[in-house]
Amino acid sequence: MDAIARRIELWLWPDVAPLTKLHARGLVFARYVYALLRDFAQGELSLRAMSLVYTTMLAIVPLLAFIFAVLKGLGFHRELEPLLREFLAPIGAARATELTASIIGFVDNISGSVLASLSVGLLLFTALSMAQKVEASFNFVWRVDRPRSFARRFTEYLSIMVGGPFVMLLVMGLIATVSSTTLAGQLRAIDPVGAWLARLSDFTPYFFVIGAFSFLYMFIPNARVHFRPALLGGTFAGITWVAGGRLFAEFVVSASTYTAIYAGFAILFFLMLWMYLSWLVLLLGAQLAFYVQNPEYLRHGQRTPVMSNALRERLAMSTMLLVGRDFEAPSHGWRPESLAAQMLVPRHFLEPVIGALKEEGLLTETLEQRLMPARDPRRISLAEVLGAVRSEARDRARAKGQSWNATVELLTQRIETSIASALEGKTLADLVDRDLAETAQALAREAPKPIAAKAAPTKK
Repeated sequence: MDAIARRIELWLWPDVAPLTKLHARGLVFARYVYALLRDFAQGELSLRAMSLVYTTMLAIVPLLAFIFAVLKGLGFHRELEPLLREFLAPIGAARATELTASIIGFVDNISGSVLASLSVGLLLFTALSMAQKVEASFNFVWRVDRPRSFARRFTEYLSIMVGGPFVMLLVMGLIATVSSTTLAGQLRAIDPVGAWLARLSDFTPYFFVIGAFSFLYMFIPNARVHFRPALLGGTFAGITWVAGGRLFAEFVVSASTYTAIYAGFAILFFLMLWMYLSWLVLLLGAQLAFYVQNPEYLRHGQRTPVMSNALRERLAMSTMLLVGRDFEAPSHGWRPESLAAQMLVPRHFLEPVIGALKEEGLLTETLEQRLMPARDPRRISLAEVLGAVRSEARDRARAKGQSWNATVELLTQRIETSIASALEGKTLADLVDRDLAETAQALAREAPKPIAAKAAPTKK
């Protein structure tokens, strides 16, 4: 399989540039298809989708109980039932109605006093657990190691749980109001316009789901997601989810064998299968959004990049230099993606270097994900910067007790001594000052020289 994958990658990323624009666009499209199929085949997204099914099964009743209680106080609680039935429609109309009635019955039996005491604790635990797992899955897709803080997760996701149902009900109410107006009835009576309105109503579920998925792709990851990648990912996932729901409904109707085998458990079987497919489609859409925003990852995916020691050292020095310059004269506010663009290297090459510098206490990150020196640049030695990515001390600790060849050990010690001697006493501040001085000299050389004024001729 690895040999086949390498051949496909050589075909998709040729050394020679495509001859025509059509060929180039075809290659780009094929790269995205290949990347999504490769990530699906690797199984990590599938495992995370399965985990989210389990979490959803535990969280759905407490979540609906909270939403139901909020809507009940405003008299809109019965509007929740058609939304739930629409989501469960792919498992079959009869099963969806039965399961919706059961869930609404569970929720309706929860009194306000019980919800205010016992269920609040369960709600908070299940809601935060589900939010944490969903965010962890999206952060995995976006290569984010640091999740939201507990305070941010609590406030942001609680606001979504409260405001989300109102937004859905508002959109559905507007659609229903527009559809029931006299003008809409008159337009439907006109033959060509009526046909177009009927087709537009068929696409309404797609628009609704695409908007919801696009919002999730921008909101859930603990990363800056641009609108265009989120919209493209939401469009792919929304169309796939709605179309897949219709295909799944046909499968359920024709799967009489499963119904006979599982009997009363068939509804649970189809529900879990549909939830798994829904989460998988959602994660694949997030993966597409990530690749659209970061196309340099298309070829490598989740594979760990292989870098030479020389490249790691250059990236570490360049990162600290740029961050140190910005610290001395704040202007840019570097983030990992902007640093990668400045250095013209893929971000997945730079991220492990930044991680090593953070681990050694040389870099820190603000709440806006901007990088700063962890301490005064005059107290950061260049030997520390180099050692952070070379990890010589940690490697020696791991290799403690091993017997090294005496000749190799002597040569290694000489190399380390030479490096330490070359960097002795030099700090990040010295590197920044030298770079600023060289930049000023280069600008002075490139500046146009003033034209000397000609002396006026003297009269004899």
